[in-house]
Amino acid sequence: MNPALVVILLVALLALATVAGLVGRSRAGRVKASGGSETVAVSELVPGESGGTAATLLQFSTEFCSTCGPTGVQLEKLATEFAGVRHVDVDITHRPDLARRFDILQSPTTLVLDGDGAIRARIGGSPRLADLRTRLAGLVAVGARTAGTAAPATTTAPTTREAS
Repeated sequence: MNPALVVILLVALLALATVAGLVGRSRAGRVKASGGSETVAVSELVPGESGGTAATLLQFSTEFCSTCGPTGVQLEKLATEFAGVRHVDVDITHRPDLARRFDILQSPTTLVLDGDGAIRARIGGSPRLADLRTRLAGLVAVGARTAGTAAPATTTAPTTREAS
């Protein structure tokens, strides 16, 4: 084989891999709106747990995921910034049924549920916190209008397990 052709093919392959990596990186952590009608009962996924009254950050993790722990800490902290928002972590390592049901292709994957359990957004990978914060503020505001009360943008850490 011609050495010049080999070099050209290697450079083309490197360029293609770089473009694919950059595209993948730009999409990771993006909060993608979901207009589906599916609702999720958190207590069915994790017995003894319940969703938040305004929103739930439902994180799907696996045992071997290196970014799941730090993502969980970030989501837990973010949940404490809003009244009625909870973070629930579901380990799907031994639950392939949930991976299929929610089309989980990477971990962590986080579903943003509204107060009724409807899926409002989906995040693949570690979330972009500014975008997620904006989405949660909208859900909390809608929940407050529906309930007829004003929702504070931030609150102190809840005294119950509301944020966990």
